[in-house]
Amino acid sequence: MKLWYMYRKAFGNNNPVGRDRFEDIVDRHGLKVRSRVRKPRTTDSTHGLPVYPNIIRDFIPAAPNRLWVSDITYITLWPDEYTYVFCYLSLLLDAYTEEIVGWSVSSTLKTTSPMESLRKALTRIEGEEQVHLIHHSDRDCQYASREYVSVLKQYGIRISMTESGDPKGNAQAERINNTMKNELLKDAVFHNIEEVSAAVSAAVNSIIMRGRI
Repeated sequence: MKLWYMYRKAFGNNNPVGRDRFEDIVDRHGLKVRSRVRKPRTTDSTHGLPVYPNIIRDFIPAAPNRLWVSDITYITLWPDEYTYVFCYLSLLLDAYTEEIVGWSVSSTLKTTSPMESLRKALTRIEGEEQVHLIHHSDRDCQYASREYVSVLKQYGIRISMTESGDPKGNAQAERINNTMKNELLKDAVFHNIEEVSAAVSAAVNSIIMRGRI
């Protein structure tokens, strides 16, 4: 504990207080300071998996289920007052209706969470004879993974990806992430994934109730 060593250096043996008692005093008076939250990296496009060209530059969807945009963002968890970890929110947005059609929260950046989000969204097109849908994302390994791509192809969904790490290449997905974190979940303090899931579910329902974002 850095504060303890500063105390010893300043006062030496003039005010002998053991380290355990010193920490108790600090806790009792609320003198601990939370560490600055360091943003995790959610994008990994250096994976060597096949990627796809951006085919939506000039595309404007004219109906629902013509363009879905997807992205992953992080949410901070505080298991206790001074310790933080991250969980990750995968979102799929219908670009025409601006409705969240799929979402999932996970403790890791594995493909499992985006797949769960995709599975939820796919219920909207089950049974359709013809699918005229584009899935757009960045070049993250999750979206380029064999499992994710194979499901998209299985449903006849065309694949589009950004050409670089520029957020403007996936602006609509970036905007819903910002709305979710900085408006709908603003000032919320989460201690576990279950709390995040409940809050995201309520936020998604509120978006549905009030219409477009």
